[in-house]
Amino acid sequence: MKEVKIETTLQVYLNIDELPQTIQDLMSKAVKARENAYAPYSKFNVGAAILLDNNEVVIGSNQENASYPSGLCAERTAIYYAGAKYPNAKILKMAISASSQNQVTSKPIPPCGACRQSIAEYEIKQNLPIEIYFMGKEGKVVKSASLANLLPLLFDNSVL
Repeated sequence: MKEVKIETTLQVYLNIDELPQTIQDLMSKAVKARENAYAPYSKFNVGAAILLDNNEVVIGSNQENASYPSGLCAERTAIYYAGAKYPNAKILKMAISASSQNQVTSKPIPPCGACRQSIAEYEIKQNLPIEIYFMGKEGKVVKSASLANLLPLLFDNSVL
């Protein structure tokens, strides 16, 4: 038997004001998208904003459905829209903001596992890391230099 250690390095900003201006602007778009979430069941609103290499910004918000799991997370809403509308553009950065209607979310909330796998598909497809910034409604913001950093043992087409 051999033991393997996997480490992840993240950058943590104390608040949105510490981010570079371009990322503050992107996160502001994610916050605005969060306001358009349809989350009557979970009461958990998420917004995502994606910066593409053509300087377009694509947004998404979570969309729930009474028939679980028919809804879709904000990150996948945004990334699939980007892939459909701008199929040749590369995704450079993604900003995510999440909040609860029941309590204040002050800790950074990362993408769920399904979203991580979906983002991984695009990172692999474009052979370029996607920077991911995530936060709650307020407080610290975490930056991951790539999706592979958040999902180091990802499933990809090399095993198919």
